[in-house]
Amino acid sequence: IATNMAGRGTDIKLSPEVKEAGGLAIIGTTRHESRRVDRQLRGRAGRQGDPGSSVFYVSLEDDLMRKFGSERIAKVMDRLGFEDGERIESSMISKSIERAQKKVEENNFGIRKHLLEYDDVMNKQRTVIYEKRRHALMGERIGMDISNVIWDRVVNIIENNDYQGAKEGFFEVLSMEIPFNEDEFENGDRPALEERAFQSAMASFKRKTDRIQADAYPVIKDVYENQGDTYQFILVPITDGRKVIQLRINLKEAYDTEGKNIVREFEKFVMLSIIDDCWKENLRQLDELRHSVQNASYEQKDPLLIFKLESAKLWDSMIDDMNNRISSFLMRGQIPIQVQQQVQEVGEEERPAQRYNEQKDDYDEVRRAQQQAANQDTREQAQQRHQPIVHDKMPRPNDPCPCGSGKKFKNCHGKGLR
Repeated sequence: IATNMAGRGTDIKLSPEVKEAGGLAIIGTTRHESRRVDRQLRGRAGRQGDPGSSVFYVSLEDDLMRKFGSERIAKVMDRLGFEDGERIESSMISKSIERAQKKVEENNFGIRKHLLEYDDVMNKQRTVIYEKRRHALMGERIGMDISNVIWDRVVNIIENNDYQGAKEGFFEVLSMEIPFNEDEFENGDRPALEERAFQSAMASFKRKTDRIQADAYPVIKDVYENQGDTYQFILVPITDGRKVIQLRINLKEAYDTEGKNIVREFEKFVMLSIIDDCWKENLRQLDELRHSVQNASYEQKDPLLIFKLESAKLWDSMIDDMNNRISSFLMRGQIPIQVQQQVQEVGEEERPAQRYNEQKDDYDEVRRAQQQAANQDTREQAQQRHQPIVHDKMPRPNDPCPCGSGKKFKNCHGKGLR
């Protein structure tokens, strides 16, 4: 007794007694939607010249028959006089089952073909992303990839903004001042401006990486020379002002290269982490898009065509966001170092507690002053509300109320007066 899983890769050895009794008998309790599965089940009997037999039992209430013409076949059986429970062996039934299986197979083939067409769109994007990721992981041409990212951002900022927008874009994305004035931006040669801005951005990035190397190497040297036999790896923190990452650096390699491998690991980490984050988000959006475009069939539109168009827009948006994030982090990355004066100020154990108490007292004093002012305003408002309205003569009911509310006197202070 087995499920359909036993129909493939299962070889049942027959004993001499079983061979003498007629071999292995396969009894199928239903017909599968695929003829291939039925043939695999039949193939368990009579293998390699062994004797055997197979028979399948089908009910008109099975899912396969119920979906494909069971009512029509049942009416034919009734007219021919067959009774419930009677065994029916008819070529018409067998052909009907085969036609039903063929329809299911064609439908499943169409579904698989449709899924493959959707997956081809994603596979093209996947190929490009994996190539980028391989370059970053292996470090083969990471310097060229970073140059391409910075060049792409420079061109994008200059081509899609006016001077004020370009000025803000350079500061926000590349963390640098725009390297030309407004007159040069408006009247200058764009390719020349782009090349000039690119060279300035690359020089700024080189200064950033040199500073990381210069800040980290003295610490690396001190740790290696004093505790090199204790530590094999060291964590180097780098921040862009919002997020801090911890780079796992080989201590000996960092000492031998004078900190150059720290810059290389920093570039690899930023490229890999941002590529992975953007790609995961893009896959999530593609999955949502794949389900949502199915509604386009109600508008007599091809869902696959819409999926291709929208996925291209998502891809462009992902690349744009990915390049922005990579450029921003690389251009802002630095090792967080405390100012010596600040370190000296909090050097004693008593100072943090003392400064906390002083700040707490100042805060409490401000809170008390704010509370007193609020209470004073409440009392003044209460006195103003209870102050009687004095007028030389009684207003008429439809006259404006003297309190200045804008209501009629009969609906305001004159309410209830007769």
